[in-house]
Amino acid sequence: MSDETPIEEKKTTTTKFAEWLMARAEKKEAKETSLESLMKFNVFLSIATLVTVAGSTVADYVMMAWLWI
Repeated sequence: MSDETPIEEKKTTTTKFAEWLMARAEKKEAKETSLESLMKFNVFLSIATLVTVAGSTVADYVMMAWLWI
């Protein structure tokens, strides 16, 4: 019986370049996902701000109407 050890292949320039491209693509996808979540949060925050401002304005008009009656 002979012990077989896997022989590691030397990485060629093409292999290194392919690995670099794949790593770069993964980083880009992670960054886009992060930007997507930031955009969703920004939309949520904008809507919440508008609802708050509109709500306080409506409450002011209701109070003015109540005091005027």
